[in-house]
Amino acid sequence: MVIQAVRGGVSGTAAIEDTPVDVRPGVQALAFHVWRNLGRAEALRKQLAAKQPPPAADALLCVALALAWSDTEAPYDVFTLVNQTVEAAKRSAPTKAQANFINACLRRFLRERESLVVRTDKDEVAIWNHPAWWIGRVRRERPQNWQAILLAANAHAPMSLRVNARKITATAYLQTLQNAGIAARLNGVNAIILDKPLSVQRIPGFDAGMVSVQDAAAQMAGPLLLEGLQPGHPLRILDACAAPGGKTGHLLELTDSDVTALEIDPRRTARITQNLGRLGLIARVLTADALTPQVWWDGVPFDAILLDAPCTASGIVRRHPDVRWLRREADIEQLAALQRKMLQILWPLVRPGGKLLYCTCSIFLAEGDGQVQTFLAHNTDADLLPSPGHLLPGSKVNAGGVQDNHASDHDGFYYALIQKRMV
Repeated sequence: MVIQAVRGGVSGTAAIEDTPVDVRPGVQALAFHVWRNLGRAEALRKQLAAKQPPPAADALLCVALALAWSDTEAPYDVFTLVNQTVEAAKRSAPTKAQANFINACLRRFLRERESLVVRTDKDEVAIWNHPAWWIGRVRRERPQNWQAILLAANAHAPMSLRVNARKITATAYLQTLQNAGIAARLNGVNAIILDKPLSVQRIPGFDAGMVSVQDAAAQMAGPLLLEGLQPGHPLRILDACAAPGGKTGHLLELTDSDVTALEIDPRRTARITQNLGRLGLIARVLTADALTPQVWWDGVPFDAILLDAPCTASGIVRRHPDVRWLRREADIEQLAALQRKMLQILWPLVRPGGKLLYCTCSIFLAEGDGQVQTFLAHNTDADLLPSPGHLLPGSKVNAGGVQDNHASDHDGFYYALIQKRMV
């Protein structure tokens, strides 16, 4: 079961990919709904059964409660949901012995739903559908915006496209969409947001590389890194954590450069190559660890390095709602330590006058501004250039209250553009 797998430490993406192809879209839709309501479901389960049942039974019970607790949001009739849940419990070996218990809990839920929901309204985890530690951390770090951040994380993310400037302008492509009867709007220089998500097979020109699917916040990386770099020769650029290749492709769409794309996982390296092939672009794609440049670096400094560092992914929870339940608070410091190490190792590879763009899809300070301020304090040859900083998810406003002038609807992100001083 997908929900139980995430509770066991498996990412939601991997768990969903393990389901049969013919039912995968439906499984994903239901799983996303459950993760967006799991805090409420767990609070209701505690009302119905003080002692937590075995993992499989608990997961199934919480799935039913997450789907059925709200009349306005339930994807199916609640009585049908309850009946189907009990039948599923009877048919599955891990839950068969708990079928009567699940049936009793859900029948009581149907009888007392209104009063049970009212009781859980006192539970912050039920209200915000995030773990208690996550709520507390966001409240401490963003006292002015914490509620908006949590609400945005539970919203449905829009489908954003990046138009390939080598092949078509955003205005012309928008007309192509309109001619195909697809409602959309411009959302930045080369960004377009679809009114309704579509499969890539239905997006005009996708296979021909006219557009890529990429959130508007992620689309800021390429232009930020390239701004002001006007050499008389092709730029040497490193994309240090490149998979699945979206930012690599964007860099090559914007400039004729010598781009090296690194990825430690060979399966994800293959995705970079596939995506570049669709766009008709070429990079030096390597399966390698950014932390061991002695293995893959030729010793020639880079003009620019893009470090989209591994992080908690706390800024893209609206796209990956399992993340909040998968992460533990201890993960933040562990990932922050990795980010510090990557900055320390990659900084010497930047030429004097060159730039490093550090970014994470995180809302937590330890993975953003806190990380960069520590780096600047220990590297006197580094200057922080004007940068967006922390971008709040689903907002025009960054964490400092300044409009980012790029997009009206994007994921949570952090950007710091750092330049190495000339000797």
